[in-house]
Amino acid sequence: MKTSRYMALLLTVAGLGGLLYGIDVGIIAGALPYLEATSGLSANQLSVIVAAVLLGSVISTLFAGMLADLLGRKLMMAASGVLFVVSIPMIALAQGYGPLVFGRLLQGVSAGLIGVVVPLYLAECLGASNRGKGTGIFQWLLTLGIVAAAAIGFYFSWRVEEVEKLHDAAQLFAFKDHAWRSIFWVSLPPGILFVFGSLVVAESPRWLFRRGKKAAALAALLRSRSPEQAATELKEMEETAAAEQDKTSATGRKIRESLLSRRYVIPFVLACVILACNQATGVNSIIGYNATILIQAGLSDKQAHLGYVILTCVNFLVTMAGVMLVDRKGRKFLLSIGSAGIIVSLIATALMFRQTEQQRVDVKDAVQALVTADQKASIGFSQPIADQLLAGRGDAGKAITGKLSTLIVIYSYGDFRSATQVVRSDDLAAKLAIDRDKCVPATRVAAFFQNPFANLAAAQTAPLKIENALITPIPSADKGWLTALFIFIFMAFFAVGPGVCVWLALSELMPTRIRSNGMSIALLINQAVSTTIAAVFLPTVGKYGYGTMFFVFAGCTVVYFITAFFFLPETKGKTLEEIEAHFEGKR
Repeated sequence: MKTSRYMALLLTVAGLGGLLYGIDVGIIAGALPYLEATSGLSANQLSVIVAAVLLGSVISTLFAGMLADLLGRKLMMAASGVLFVVSIPMIALAQGYGPLVFGRLLQGVSAGLIGVVVPLYLAECLGASNRGKGTGIFQWLLTLGIVAAAAIGFYFSWRVEEVEKLHDAAQLFAFKDHAWRSIFWVSLPPGILFVFGSLVVAESPRWLFRRGKKAAALAALLRSRSPEQAATELKEMEETAAAEQDKTSATGRKIRESLLSRRYVIPFVLACVILACNQATGVNSIIGYNATILIQAGLSDKQAHLGYVILTCVNFLVTMAGVMLVDRKGRKFLLSIGSAGIIVSLIATALMFRQTEQQRVDVKDAVQALVTADQKASIGFSQPIADQLLAGRGDAGKAITGKLSTLIVIYSYGDFRSATQVVRSDDLAAKLAIDRDKCVPATRVAAFFQNPFANLAAAQTAPLKIENALITPIPSADKGWLTALFIFIFMAFFAVGPGVCVWLALSELMPTRIRSNGMSIALLINQAVSTTIAAVFLPTVGKYGYGTMFFVFAGCTVVYFITAFFFLPETKGKTLEEIEAHFEGKR
């Protein structure tokens, strides 16, 4: 009875870790439309805020394994929870770009630590009969965290709709500012619970054993196992340690086998390609920008947030189905089916967006005329103003005059380019403010990372140039829901294939000798691709449209399908030793 209660506690803490990871990924989608409307930040700055959590995850992924080995799994889990808790007030109380980026960066560091340390902790603490259950609960609660973040966003979208009925622009602006801050505040309690839970559970018995704390390792095992099971596992640890000692040469140096042999190179390259393609499907950006995407597809703010809730529920439910299928159908089968379905759904989504984006009209000359002597521009976007801007564009402008539309402006000061957020003509508070501070970096260091070949001094005095001012008609709500349906199908295929299989395939592909370092490098590539996509997403769709972006995602997924179908071996039902033998070319 005592061990079953502790097992429940262990799985609860692991589940809270997954919940926090999911909230880290999903919380920005509900908050982003209101942050866009009230912060006055450019599309580039908003992209950095979204991408900051991924950048933080990249940073912490690099060092998570090393820190977990040095300081212990339990301490690093608690530290990841503390970082999440600290990030919430930093973001929710932020009054500028810097605190927002730093708070999101902390959230990313927290997510990276959780993603590495919690599964590692589970693998070392749970017995063989419970290991699958623990991993499943972590994955399910991760998707539930995304559902929770979506539900919070939907609640505030309902509140925003009520305020819109008052037809008071100032009050609507104030409530939207309150909404995105509150969305972050509501995510604080799970973080606090995870911190307390991490302090209550025992340290990993295998970490304790490797530290020479044999008695503490046995005590940790006894919290979740019978005395006989604990004694057996402790004996296995001793035998493994003795076997490793036997592999030491007479001079005290470990025998080194070439890391360039096929048994290491092929699985390592396969793992890196699979993880890079996993993010190149665009999944994190589609989740992170989902409400914004659905608004542009033709849905209202409230409908878009409802769509996001549906998307996350699809992810959660299909993930459960995928976990049940993975040991029956196999990793290769699910990855192949999943990536094939992703390709079809992404192409369908791209074609839906292309229908309206082909009607885009560039009114850059009309917007350029609004630039003031101090090289700034302020545009309040409403239906009459949209019609006025379109008046000088001939038949192309007449074709969409009077229709609900969106506006995005791409502009530059010298060598530095930026884009505004997208605003709708039926939004009472829709207003674009363009100034130099949102485009030109304040320091040479920031300028180097934004454009290493740019002339910062010239940009600080250069005139404002409107490169594009794109007005796009908004599709009907019916077309918006059809687009949403294709995105839901994308999410279902991702959840049943890559979502469930990728981490399992990664851990199985990597040979024992290079597993820790190999996984760190592959995860780094995974996070780097995700960060890059999130950082360029808004400026790219502003310039070229969502259709182009979804076609690019589909093209990358073709590489994923080819890799999974033709090159990935089936690892279902095979021991790790059998998988290693396969890559050595042995039968």
